[in-house]
Amino acid sequence: MSVISELRMRPAPVQSRRWNASVSARLVLAVVVIATLLVGANLATPLYPLIRSNLGLSAFDTTAAFAAYVFVLVAGLLLVGHWSDHIGRRAALVLAVGAGVVGAVVFGAATSLPMLILGRCLQGAAVACATGASAAALRDLLPHRPEWASRFTLVASAGGVAAGPMIGGLLSLLPEPTRLPFGIYAVFLLLLLIPLVLLDARPAINAPAGRPLSALKPRRPTVSRAAARAFWTAATIGFLSFSLFGFALSLAPTYFAQIADDAGRPLIGLLAGLVLAVSAVSQLFPLRVRHSAPIGLVAMTLGVALMPIAGATGSILLLVTACIVAGVGQGTAFRTAFNEVALKVEVAQHAQIISTVYVITYLGSAVPVLGLGLAADALGLSAAVALFAGVIAIASAGMAVLVWRTGQP
Repeated sequence: MSVISELRMRPAPVQSRRWNASVSARLVLAVVVIATLLVGANLATPLYPLIRSNLGLSAFDTTAAFAAYVFVLVAGLLLVGHWSDHIGRRAALVLAVGAGVVGAVVFGAATSLPMLILGRCLQGAAVACATGASAAALRDLLPHRPEWASRFTLVASAGGVAAGPMIGGLLSLLPEPTRLPFGIYAVFLLLLLIPLVLLDARPAINAPAGRPLSALKPRRPTVSRAAARAFWTAATIGFLSFSLFGFALSLAPTYFAQIADDAGRPLIGLLAGLVLAVSAVSQLFPLRVRHSAPIGLVAMTLGVALMPIAGATGSILLLVTACIVAGVGQGTAFRTAFNEVALKVEVAQHAQIISTVYVITYLGSAVPVLGLGLAADALGLSAAVALFAGVIAIASAGMAVLVWRTGQP
């Protein structure tokens, strides 16, 4: 089946020979696409201090550019999260990669805040289109191993977000550090389109009959009664934990640079991505203990609370410890809650429900971070980070008590 046939939602004509990829190759391709798009969405993290200086941006401007990506991502999950059920997984991923290429070019060429925001919006649209499609593709390819499908989804997401700042820090050593990294990334995305287009894709699981475009209309998010409690637990934990990620990917590089005495961008990118990298590793090699969700939330509470202390004392060792503890806690808590949803939701609704989980989760990386940006301009960065960490730590501790009392995993 060709990409054009999928997008038209019509039966494919007789095909010439195409790439009939193995299940393993299809798994790798689904993981690589979403991970790569998330790398690109976070490539600028260690570059924000330099971009702020070049364009004369305030702390709130920086968080606004970051949050524009999240708001478009959230809107996209609501509007197009179910599209891959109707046009096919591959077609949705092709659209996502195309939007990612344009977003990278616009962001890399930006000479003003509106251009930065436009580039971020395109990146958000790309990730929105790919999130439900890649998660559902993994579920389709592993029908008897839903836990592994959800684990691959989380590792690809967390790993891509974590790798973005680290790769961005390394690429920032090249000439034109605010432009060339995005050009290289755009070329990589274009190369990624080749196997996607050549792939002999599987038919959509819910190909529409009659008026195909009506199937693409936005749908009101719905959750079955059986999965409702697991859904809200995962969404709330996701909101809290992605508040931490939002900080790490926006103002943390500037904050960490103060602690590390303005170390080079590769080190700042490594520090900014550390909590996300540890989260990805903890999801790949999970802790199998009773009440892992509340235990993870307690660990996240401790790690977040240690961050302003590391800033006050200027201790890089304490900062690294805080990031590791918070990352392990976030990964453990969110993996446990996410798996519960993946196991309970109906297969036919998987793409839509997982997209809805991420709607609430990603809002956590935007709304609190905008407040952090306003506080940083009003109170100073150190005081704002201390206030932000206190709120997140208290909320995480409260959620740990709630999850433990309701007897959830």
